[in-house]
Amino acid sequence: MNRVAKIWVAYAAEKQQFHIELQFSQGMTIADAIAQSGLAQLVELPENFSFGIFGVKIKAQSHLLQAGDRVEIYRALTINPKDIRRNRAKANPVGRYCRGNRYQQLLFK
Repeated sequence: MNRVAKIWVAYAAEKQQFHIELQFSQGMTIADAIAQSGLAQLVELPENFSFGIFGVKIKAQSHLLQAGDRVEIYRALTINPKDIRRNRAKANPVGRYCRGNRYQQLLFK
């Protein structure tokens, strides 16, 4: 059985997600994979993006890939996660003497 080695390039834009499959070639780098994926033509990539392989951040675009790797392109967060939680808590307060949101969801279903 003849299997072709593959890698994947993943990127999540604000409105759309991409998971592009590429054929692996020996000596392929992260920069090569991003260029071959054609993501730059599909969406506008941020100027200073970071990247990694399976969630592990890599600093150099010259890092050599192995067959089966998933190159992930990371973009900056649009809002701080702590602010998201604060806004959610402000909209749905839970005090000492009142029940939480889950009780209201079950009650008014």
